[in-house]
Amino acid sequence: MSKFLKVTGTAALVLTAAPVWAEPLGLGREALPEEIAAWDLDVSPDGTGLPEGSGSVEDGEAIFADACGACHGVFAEGVGNWPKLAGGDGTLADEDPVKTVGSYWPYLSTTFDYVHRSMPFGNAQSLTADEVYAITAYILYSNFIVEDDFVLSKENFLEVEMPNADGFFVDDRAETEYPQWSGEPCMENCKDSVEITMRATVLDVTPEETAEEAAMQEEAAMEESAAPAEAEAETVEVAAVDPELAAEGEKVFRKCKACHQVGEGAKNRSGPQLNGIVGRDIGAVDGFRYSGAMADHGGVWDEATLAAFLADPRGSIKGTKMAFAGLKKAEDVDAVIAYLKSASADAQ
Repeated sequence: MSKFLKVTGTAALVLTAAPVWAEPLGLGREALPEEIAAWDLDVSPDGTGLPEGSGSVEDGEAIFADACGACHGVFAEGVGNWPKLAGGDGTLADEDPVKTVGSYWPYLSTTFDYVHRSMPFGNAQSLTADEVYAITAYILYSNFIVEDDFVLSKENFLEVEMPNADGFFVDDRAETEYPQWSGEPCMENCKDSVEITMRATVLDVTPEETAEEAAMQEEAAMEESAAPAEAEAETVEVAAVDPELAAEGEKVFRKCKACHQVGEGAKNRSGPQLNGIVGRDIGAVDGFRYSGAMADHGGVWDEATLAAFLADPRGSIKGTKMAFAGLKKAEDVDAVIAYLKSASADAQ
């Protein structure tokens, strides 16, 4: 009995001696307004949260190439499994829609907010507000939403009309679907029949060619790049090439170098090598996998046809895979053609 009383008394003493945490712990301090502002970066569809600043398409092209092009492509066409940011017009009703900023996103603020908050990958929030405005402007240009002389700013941000702004509806699942999930779940014989409605090829995860076919195509591409066909070399027209114009064309061709090579040792990349392009049959580089539109087009790359394609690729050949929006200035088109002729001649 005495032992029981002793333990009970000790427990009572401990309980009565325990501290009562009625006051704050006294750790830390309230965040300063400038600290909250540095963390609170979100931008709303109505423009709330947009910082002061502006950026042009022209500046955005260079910044995008340096900060974003490695993943999203120089023309926002996507690289590997990194997402496309341009293209996809009219595909939302397809089995395999291409959802990009231009084809799908309803609010421009989503683009600005995501770039400002999370990009570039691995170096988030390293861009200034002006740089984010410029990158956003270039993405708009890549989707044919603005012209090449456009300058985006806080003042005109809400004036930009996104193509799919009216393509969304209010989420009413709480009223229309949630009640279906609140009852007892069906565990057997829930459907009379089961049908396959989609295959992996539609989801773009099943290869369309066998390993043997891929190896044969790679071997053919290597042979083509190592020794350009004599027939192509014979089509090169070197007469009357203005050296100064060709030099200007070499500068403009920097926009094309991410996908195409020309000159000695030129190889196929994501686009075909361009040696002997002037006078060559359209879709004629052996070993390069053209789109159906390009392969079936027919004809010859004479200067007029090439000029039309350089100015408006998608309008000139419907269905082309080339993501580049085109050269807006006629003098740039002429300069690039002169450079291609000159570089092809030097490669002989």
